[in-house]
Amino acid sequence: MFDCIVVGGGPAGSTTAYQLAQRGRSVLLLEKHSLPRYKPCTGAIAPSIASWLDFDITPAIDQKLRHVRYTWQLDDPVEAELETEEPMWIVRRDVFDQCLVDQALKAGTTLKDGTAVVGIAFKDDAWTVHTDHGSYAGRYLVAADGADGPMAQWLGFKSEKARQSYVHEIDLPTPLETPTMAFEFGLVKQGCLWDFPKRQRHSLGITRFLGDTLKNPEQSLATYAKSLGSDPETGQLYVHGLKLWNGNRPLHTRQALLVGEAAALVDPMTAEGIRPAIFSGIKAAAAIDRALAGDAQALAHYSQTIHDEWGNDIQWSQRIANIFFRMQKIGYRVGIKRPTATKRLGQLLAGEIRYADLANRVIKRISGSFLPGRET
Repeated sequence: MFDCIVVGGGPAGSTTAYQLAQRGRSVLLLEKHSLPRYKPCTGAIAPSIASWLDFDITPAIDQKLRHVRYTWQLDDPVEAELETEEPMWIVRRDVFDQCLVDQALKAGTTLKDGTAVVGIAFKDDAWTVHTDHGSYAGRYLVAADGADGPMAQWLGFKSEKARQSYVHEIDLPTPLETPTMAFEFGLVKQGCLWDFPKRQRHSLGITRFLGDTLKNPEQSLATYAKSLGSDPETGQLYVHGLKLWNGNRPLHTRQALLVGEAAALVDPMTAEGIRPAIFSGIKAAAAIDRALAGDAQALAHYSQTIHDEWGNDIQWSQRIANIFFRMQKIGYRVGIKRPTATKRLGQLLAGEIRYADLANRVIKRISGSFLPGRET
């Protein structure tokens, strides 16, 4: 009998496992893929997460970038530099995620990778987790199996819509001389294209924040890749779900919690998911540790903590996204093109400011551009 079984070996799951094992709890980490496993992703993480962890993650950093380029329909470019103390960290997810898993193992976590969960059952005050390699028992259960995983549904949580996100990885023969984070608005309705270079490859992708599933994503990605001087024929297209935050809701049930993207903890404006995943893992571990010590309200407190410390601010991100991605051309003109836009983005990702600090200003600026005689 484990104190806790964590399903999913991504940043949320491995962080939860590490934090619990550090507290002396017995933890089983289940991952359906064999590790290290590849995951298509921008790989962008805020350096601020380093202050949350008591181990060094810098060996897992593939690239550090400051330069940002925005375009509108491949034209009207804006070049900018992040003004944060640290540049944006770019990671390869197979390397970064394995770094977190390794720390969980060093702390005493038991890992079963290549092990898919096929069902769960609650009986006699404990969870039984059935896998394709046997069954395991644990007093508490953490669902960290991402947007496409079944755990949240099995636990009885209301289904959240998972949007399709498309990532086109293009291998490069040599690194770029001036690596640049790039965002393209206008080619994709109610979304954007993006490009985050690693040392030996590009990660190009499309995220649609509003509306229905994209049509012909391959064509949009190929057009964007060619505009960046890359050959789309050298890459591979990956499709995966993306659960954007859509309002505060309970993240706990009977002796179980949701963390990371299984809990839809993804920024609805930027699609940032790694930082909230790690944050939720830290908070989940603390809650389960208290619950194991006899605190009957610990899991409910976890839901409230995520709401108070993350969700209540991210509601402003959602409001900005709803306006920006419905009026992208105006948003680009009066928002992205402003000299302070990238500065504010860097401050948000660094945790120096919150969405609430600038939401009203941004919303009024975009909405106000429709008023006759209003300067923008």
